[in-house]
Amino acid sequence: MNSIATVNAASQAGNSGPIGLVFKLIAVFGRIPDSLIALLGRFSIAAIFWKSGQTKVQGLVIDIVNGEFHFGAPQLSDSALSLFREEYRLPLVAPELVAPLAAFAEHLFPLLILLGLATRFSAIGLLVMTLTIQFLVYPDAYPTHGVWASVLVFLIARGPGAVSVDHLIAARFKPIA
Repeated sequence: MNSIATVNAASQAGNSGPIGLVFKLIAVFGRIPDSLIALLGRFSIAAIFWKSGQTKVQGLVIDIVNGEFHFGAPQLSDSALSLFREEYRLPLVAPELVAPLAAFAEHLFPLLILLGLATRFSAIGLLVMTLTIQFLVYPDAYPTHGVWASVLVFLIARGPGAVSVDHLIAARFKPIA
């Protein structure tokens, strides 16, 4: 039963007291647009992965939240390579290969998600990273990775919302019925 039907059912049942108020609040919450949820999710998940990517490079710092900016040619930091060699220890892939790829992905995908461009595909990329981290690196961090996965799955399923480049592209190429 959708939220409007729930409110109508409550009204017809004569629930004008606390129960009726609860149904009315549920109906109000049900009107929160997916586009607003997607925008908040896009900004939040992009910030998490961008900040992680920033720890893996030197020469370029762009931190909108803290207002820190240093523009230069980004290069993989020595600490990133050590991190992949000593702490992450991913099987079947060389740290020298996966460290720069991860640093690149942690910058590209969040930027695309923030813009709402190729959002679903970028979210899939970050979901694969999240699952890799969960199952191969930090298996005890499910509460954090579960939240990340939830946001990413929402973006994959529902898309970036109306405030996105993807929405503009879809509107431009929408088939005429």
